[in-house]
Amino acid sequence: MTYVVREDAGAITVADAALTQIVVQAAETVEGARVRRRRKLGLEIEGDGARVELELAVAYGLVLPGVARDVQQRVADALQRMCGLEVSAVDVSVEELDR
Repeated sequence: MTYVVREDAGAITVADAALTQIVVQAAETVEGARVRRRRKLGLEIEGDGARVELELAVAYGLVLPGVARDVQQRVADALQRMCGLEVSAVDVSVEELDR
């Protein structure tokens, strides 16, 4: 999942751990959302495009589809802004509720 940008001046490599941190931190800026750390976070990169798959825990009482949509938007925005990736999809699965 390492992302490499090749330019005239050389190559820029964004490591797997950095990409994962971008996704997790962006998702967790949504109030009530937490990325489940024991689960695998999927990130596929092909060329300048990306697809993300992640599992969430959401605070009890929040509107689940609304939280999930906010997470999708924030993750896509962060990857585009920080890495220049065009995100085709952010697949979110709400797996548990936090009290």
